[in-house]
Amino acid sequence: MNQIFYKNTKISYTDIGKGNAIVLLHGFLENKKMWTEYADFFSKTHRVITIDLLGHGESDPLGYVHEMEENANVVNEVLEFLKIEKAIILGHSMGGYVGLAFAELYPQKIQKLVLQNSTSREDSSEKKTNRTRAIKAVKQNYVSFVSLAIANLFSENNRTRLAEEIEKVKTEALKTPLQGIVASLEGMKIRKDREWLLQENRFPVLLILGKKDPVLNYEESISQIEDTTAELVSFEDGHMSHIENKEELKTILLDFFQ
Repeated sequence: MNQIFYKNTKISYTDIGKGNAIVLLHGFLENKKMWTEYADFFSKTHRVITIDLLGHGESDPLGYVHEMEENANVVNEVLEFLKIEKAIILGHSMGGYVGLAFAELYPQKIQKLVLQNSTSREDSSEKKTNRTRAIKAVKQNYVSFVSLAIANLFSENNRTRLAEEIEKVKTEALKTPLQGIVASLEGMKIRKDREWLLQENRFPVLLILGKKDPVLNYEESISQIEDTTAELVSFEDGHMSHIENKEELKTILLDFFQ
């Protein structure tokens, strides 16, 4: 296992392949293992780094709030250690929030950005209230919260078709420590709005959305890239494009990376 220490906190990562660097960032309740198949695929043409964000996978939690900026600093620490000066960042959901924070803090280090089932906008007041409810719910019944949260990420028509895959995602999610879950929910709740980063057109951006995403409103999500150079790819499914639309997504991403 590859690891570094950030503020005396263990951070786990993988590093395979050669060429231009791609950093794959997982979402909430996920970890770097979600990218295994993608990392193998992209490593034929690129150098691929996957990182467990704070309190997820084999990376330890750091305090009671995991701010997106703190996670972005973790990503930077890994890149510094690996002597990577510039990278393409792909973030799924929460990983996208971290990617945007990274783009703001380290603009000279970002080559391209992919927001997969993610948004540049801050939480609405309703979503902030829901995060607070989620914190209470996970403290009361951890297993029930995690199981329900994972199932609700897939579009309804895929929940039977992908039942086996969903169970695998749940199994990995249940490895996430309570502190990691709560600290991430707190961090997402207070994250900044970064829509201006997309409006400035500083670097190529690809936005990947699911039309039946139970988490992100599709129409609202599209509006954030109006009058920008960002590319849009829409699927007919939910929040988990890397599973629900695997083969098409691989091809689309590889094309964007190259």
